[in-house]
Amino acid sequence: MKAAILCVGTELLFGQTVNTNATYISRQLQLLGFDVLYHHVVGDNPIRLERLIDICFEDCDLIITTGGLGPTEDDLTKEVIAKFVGDELVYDEVSLAGMKKYFSDTHRQMTKNNLKQALFPSKGKIFPNNVGTAPGFLSENDGKYIIALPGPPREMTTMFEKEIIPYLSERENAVLYYKIIRTYGIGESVLETVLMPLIHGQTDPTIATYAKEGECSLRVTSKRGTIEESKSAVEDMMVKIRNLIGEYIYSEDDEDMAEVLVKELNEKNLQLSSAESCTGGLFAGRITGVAGASKMFGRGYVTYSIESKVEDLGVDNLLIEKYSVVSGEVASEMAVKALEKSGSDVAVSVTGVAGPSDEGDIPAGKIYLGISWKDDRGNVKTKVQLMNSGRHDRKKNREYAVLAMMHMVLKLVRSL
Repeated sequence: MKAAILCVGTELLFGQTVNTNATYISRQLQLLGFDVLYHHVVGDNPIRLERLIDICFEDCDLIITTGGLGPTEDDLTKEVIAKFVGDELVYDEVSLAGMKKYFSDTHRQMTKNNLKQALFPSKGKIFPNNVGTAPGFLSENDGKYIIALPGPPREMTTMFEKEIIPYLSERENAVLYYKIIRTYGIGESVLETVLMPLIHGQTDPTIATYAKEGECSLRVTSKRGTIEESKSAVEDMMVKIRNLIGEYIYSEDDEDMAEVLVKELNEKNLQLSSAESCTGGLFAGRITGVAGASKMFGRGYVTYSIESKVEDLGVDNLLIEKYSVVSGEVASEMAVKALEKSGSDVAVSVTGVAGPSDEGDIPAGKIYLGISWKDDRGNVKTKVQLMNSGRHDRKKNREYAVLAMMHMVLKLVRSL
């Protein structure tokens, strides 16, 4: 079944509200086996809303709307849908009673215009709203369906999960299953080229590539009669993908790299510390933003100035004078000293120029990463990596550096 998502609200067009509803509904519909063809946003204008409904029904069997179910005069979604399907609005006593109870339970005053929210197309199916005042509903038009949901995300998602998913699950024969693979160290164009033997002429499962800042993702999808059939098809394709790009895969469960790193360090009972210069604590912030990081993260040293590298970490000032603060030697020494001072199992460091600065001839984007750890015999080992992005974008260079640091640690942890 083909579907369209139509979000109603002038505030969406003005950019005052981020349209998270469309993203959520799209994901849910695809999991249910529906093909989403269109996303539309329209202001609180009944003429344009009716026109979009008509356009969407040219290709789609289902339209899901969000917004326009409130008590104010510009909330006109119900009126437009009722007119489109040739129905009339009538009061629903059950919804009215539920609304009165909601206002009573929340100690709020119910005004006259709230009565409007108990009006529904007479032939429609009503979906109760357990966390708000605007119930949703479904109307049919010549074998095609419109489901109208409230606009506030909390109300919409609650209604979708409790009411819409069970309803739609009974009406879609195919079941969709997908896996999202995350990769690092391979660009989208190269990734697609390597996977072309699998992508060319694909039917089911399908492979789609997506580029993000510093990494790429793959979505492997199958839609078959049962979840077991879909899952089996995806897993078979995953084996082929691993054979081609396994060295670049860091997650097969759509996990952020920080999540993967925290999980794997905890699984191996290893502790990590960091010493950051040009990233200013961004790495430590990303790691400690993950649940479970308190067990695996020891210390986070932010040594932005030369003085702090010398005084707080113990980096030899003569080393800095000889090689400069932006050097592999200093990155290595920062990692070694962080390992030594923290008592952690692994320490990672970063020093460089994130953006245009007064660092003389050192170009923006030239960044050194260091990592230090102890081997089985207790010997301290170090590695250094140069990241030279060639970019002048300070924010992106810092983000790329943090991603590279995480990947550097992840590779080491997986080798231990």
